Amino acid sequence: MTISQTDTAATVVYALEPDLAAADFRDILVRSTLAERRPVDDLDRLATMVARADIIVTARAAGRLVGVSRAITDYAFCCYLSDLAVDVACQRQGIGRRLIEETRVAAGPRAKLYLSAAPAARDYYPRIGMDHEPDCWSFPRRM
Repeated sequence: MTISQTDTAATVVYALEPDLAAADFRDILVRSTLAERRPVDDLDRLATMVARADIIVTARAAGRLVGVSRAITDYAFCCYLSDLAVDVACQRQGIGRRLIEETRVAAGPRAKLYLSAAPAARDYYPRIGMDHEPDCWSFPRRM
């Protein structure tokens, strides 16, 4: 289902794409900076990550995947945006901001959106109006 469109140098189409192929997900992770922190060499794990996500929003220019947002949510209280990847060649065009907004719309107005910033993106999120949440803890992955 197409969510909306916006014009940049080329038309970018934003859509909910719950059946995104794991290979396409891997490709955009590699073309962004997220491949450094994602299991891109484990296609089965990527397929599980996509299949179990509640919201996947894609950005496509001329049919080519240029961005993706992958989130987990209860649609009522919280939404964790676990992956935000934009092709390095397409960054600084508002695609990431729009993917976040479309994810927020899909999650609903009562769900607060959370994310963990990649090191290279820490300065980006305050610029688009996100608040820093200092009280966050985690357990390391077991494998």
